[in-house]
Amino acid sequence: MADAQCACGALRLTFAEPPQLTALCHCFACQRRTGAPFSANTFYRIGCVEVSGPSTQFLRTAESGRKVRMHFCPTCGSTVYWEAEASPSWIGVAVGAYADPGFAPPTLSVFEQHKHVWLQLDETLEHFNGLPDR
Repeated sequence: MADAQCACGALRLTFAEPPQLTALCHCFACQRRTGAPFSANTFYRIGCVEVSGPSTQFLRTAESGRKVRMHFCPTCGSTVYWEAEASPSWIGVAVGAYADPGFAPPTLSVFEQHKHVWLQLDETLEHFNGLPDR
């Protein structure tokens, strides 16, 4: 398993287990967080993630009204991981923080009601307009 880190390497995450889920998200908050038309995200059980290095936090309110605490490097500004009030036992990690082109592909795509119309995705993904009812 690859470690995740910010652009300058000061904020790092190591993992004791593989991710439980890899997904694409098209919500406006993720578009703004990444500066891209969607985000690619992995999710781990919070107990298997070790964080080292400093992080600055930004607390935002999700469309659901619940809070999401985003952690970014105070030196380079890269958002590396986040914790959502709606899923307190999980930690989300940006796929780009691994810098690994061989990283496992996503299995689902969420908030597609905000997906850019020109974006074409593989049909092997599960597609959801919002969050799945799981």
